[in-house]
Amino acid sequence: MRQYIRDNEVSEREIRVSATMPGHARWKEFKRLGKGLLFISPWLIGFLAFGLYPFLGSAYYSLTSYSVLSASRFVGLRNYQELFFEDKLFWISLYNTLYFTLFSVTLGTVWAIGLASLLNLKNVKGIAVYRTTYYLPSIVPLVAASVVWLWLFNPQYGIINTFLHYMGVPTIGWFTDPLWAKPAFVIMSLWGIGGAILIYLAGLQDVPQELYEAAALDGASGLQRFWHVTIPMVSPVILFNVIISLIGSFQYFTQAYVITSGGPADSTLFYSLYLYNNAFSYYRMGYASALAWILFLMVQVTTLLVLRTSARRVYYGGA
Repeated sequence: MRQYIRDNEVSEREIRVSATMPGHARWKEFKRLGKGLLFISPWLIGFLAFGLYPFLGSAYYSLTSYSVLSASRFVGLRNYQELFFEDKLFWISLYNTLYFTLFSVTLGTVWAIGLASLLNLKNVKGIAVYRTTYYLPSIVPLVAASVVWLWLFNPQYGIINTFLHYMGVPTIGWFTDPLWAKPAFVIMSLWGIGGAILIYLAGLQDVPQELYEAAALDGASGLQRFWHVTIPMVSPVILFNVIISLIGSFQYFTQAYVITSGGPADSTLFYSLYLYNNAFSYYRMGYASALAWILFLMVQVTTLLVLRTSARRVYYGGA
């Protein structure tokens, strides 16, 4: 309480000093502020030009009919009405995206935690080599990786189908079969989880060994120690990776654009790809802006739901 009163007295004194400050001193303060703004002006200009203006501009254009080649025309909520009640491809792209998000995030999280747990075992030789090997796919350019996977999934010459053939499994037309196209992209997504593995590994290495020893003394098995000790202790890391994966899966674009362009039969027409087509293939920039705002709201709502529903399940040490 005394500290609070003392701080208030200091603040009031500074206000009185500022009010009675002579013109020369105020000019010096103004110059200092100007210099500070000058130093951060590159960031301010970049934020205003490439952040705030596109954000507000897209909100306006989503209410217009704008083809880029001609002036925009205000149409109100017509774009949103067409999206929800007239556009079948909107719902198809939304379903494809939700399908990919559900399976890629779920399987990717389980797979990454499992591999990180194996790397966290004691007496693992060449741990640095394993870390590098798992992380390398994360830095491979997406276009190059897509071309590689296109050949791996090739129905006639692909390694995956060749392996399945020796096991007696019929040939699968991965990217040419509407039934298997989305699962093929889910499998591709598991190849690029190296960054998440390293984050999980760092979280696992921060778990106090005393907790494992205490659980072992109480008779807990290895699986019980993993479920009741490891998972709660790394739950903040899991939450972080899940949210990042959700945001990334909602914006899944490059691989589908390079490999299938939305086919076959619109089975891989993901939301971001459909947004891109409307903006740069059909030149419906206003309609694409409406799609972008729906995507923004979906990401926001999904993130908030995950944060709210996980509040009681995430353990923060010392909190």
